[in-house]
Amino acid sequence: MTSANPSPSASPPARPVPDRAWRFGTAPGGLPLLGHVLSLWRRPLDFLASLPAHGDLVEVRLGPRRAYLAAHPELVRHVLLQPRVFDKGGVFDKARQLLGNSLSVSRGEEHRFQRRLIQPAFHSAKIAEYTTAVADDTRTVTDAWRPGETRDISDAMHALLMRVAARTLFSTGLDDEVVEEARQCLRVVSHGIYKRTTAPLGIKEKLPTPGNRAYDRANARLRQIVAEMISARRESGTESGDLLSVLLHAEHPETHERLKDHEVLDQVVTFLVAGSETTASTLAFVFHLLGTLPAVEARVHAEVDEALGGRTPTYEDLSALPYTRNVITESLRLYPPSWMAMRVAAQDVDFGGRTVPAGTMILYSAYALHRNPDLFPDPDTFDPGRWEADRARQVPRGALLPFGAGSHKCIGDVLALTETALIVATIAARWRLRPAPGTQLRPEPKATLEAGPLPMVCERRRP
Repeated sequence: MTSANPSPSASPPARPVPDRAWRFGTAPGGLPLLGHVLSLWRRPLDFLASLPAHGDLVEVRLGPRRAYLAAHPELVRHVLLQPRVFDKGGVFDKARQLLGNSLSVSRGEEHRFQRRLIQPAFHSAKIAEYTTAVADDTRTVTDAWRPGETRDISDAMHALLMRVAARTLFSTGLDDEVVEEARQCLRVVSHGIYKRTTAPLGIKEKLPTPGNRAYDRANARLRQIVAEMISARRESGTESGDLLSVLLHAEHPETHERLKDHEVLDQVVTFLVAGSETTASTLAFVFHLLGTLPAVEARVHAEVDEALGGRTPTYEDLSALPYTRNVITESLRLYPPSWMAMRVAAQDVDFGGRTVPAGTMILYSAYALHRNPDLFPDPDTFDPGRWEADRARQVPRGALLPFGAGSHKCIGDVLALTETALIVATIAARWRLRPAPGTQLRPEPKATLEAGPLPMVCERRRP
C-alpha cells in the first residue's frame, strides 16, 4: 500500500503545549558559520547532556540553520504525540536506503496502515512464542566460552542477538554461516547509514570510495539474503509461527490488504536492525556495569539463583526477576540506544514559548533527558533502586524515553526487554564477567549508542 504524505497545509492544528512558563535558552559556544556543528560532531553526548541547564527549549545552530532541542519531557511528549505536526524527515530519508519504507521510517496514513497490520505480531502471546528458544540459543553460544579467556562482550552480544533475531524472524532455515554473513553486512550498512545521516550535503556518499562500494555490496547482499528467505517461505507455504509468517499472513481488519513481498522485506530488514543492533548494545552495557559494580552483580546473581535454581529461564520466570529488570531499565536510562532523534515542524507552531516556523528541525535526546538532574537526582550514578515502585512513581511523566513515545514508539519494545532479561538471567546464572585490566567504557554515538569494544574475562559460576 502506498499513500501520499499529508502536506503542511493539510496538517491539523497543533494542540497547545501544556500551560507553564517555559525557559528558553541558547546553546553556548557557537562558531561563526558553523554554529554548534563541531560540538555535535566531536562530543555529541557531553554537548547534548549540557543543554537542559540552559532551558526547556534550547536554540542550536546547525551551520546557518536554526534548530531547537526540546529539553523538557513535556515538550518532547508534545512532539512525539503529534506526528502530523512534527513530521519525520531529514535523517529518516537517509535511513530509507537500508530500511525502505518500513514502519520505522514511514509517515502519515502509510505508517498507520503498517502499524495496525503488524501490531498483532507483538501481542504478549506471540512474544512468549518468539522467545521460547532465546535462553537455549544463549546457552549454546556461551557453551563455547572457557574460564579465564577474554572475550569482547560487545562483539559476542552482537553475534548472539543476530542469531536470536534470525530465529525470531525465520524460526529455522538460516545456517550459522548465513547468519554471520548477514551480521557482518548489517554492521557495514548500519555504520554507513550513520555516516550518511551526519553528512547532510549528500556528496561523499556519491563518490566511488572503497567504503561506499563496501556499503553498496553489503546492503545488496543483506537484502538478497532476506528476499531469498521470503521467496522460499512463499513457495513452501509452511506456517512456522515466526515473525515472517505473521508478516506474510497479516491482513488489515477492514480493507483485507496484505503486505507485498518488497514491503515484507523492508519490515524484516528493519526488525533485524532493531532486534540485533540496539539490544546487543544494551546487553554489552549491562554486563560491563555488572562487572564493575560487585554489589549490584551480587544481587542479580542471588535473584537469578533463587528464581531458577540452576535451570534455564523461560518467559514465565521474568516476573520473579524484578531486580534484574530494574538493572536493565537503569542501564537503558544511562545508555539509551536511541540517543538522539529529530522531527521537522510541518507548519508554523507555537512551541515552548516560541513561534517555530514550518521546516524547523526539532531535536530531542533521550540521553540528555536521562542525565538531567532535575528529572533524575544524581543522574550519573547507576542506581537500579530508582525503579522500585515507590521511587519510580516519583519520576516525571515522559522522563524515561528509551523506546520513544506515541504512535511511532518502537513496536518491539516489550520483545526487546523480554529478550534482554532472558539473556542476562541465562548468562548470570552460569558466568561472572570481569572487565579486562585497562578496559574503559567509551560509548560510541552512532546510528545507535554503542558500547564499543569491551574485553571481559569469563569466570564460571556453575556448569
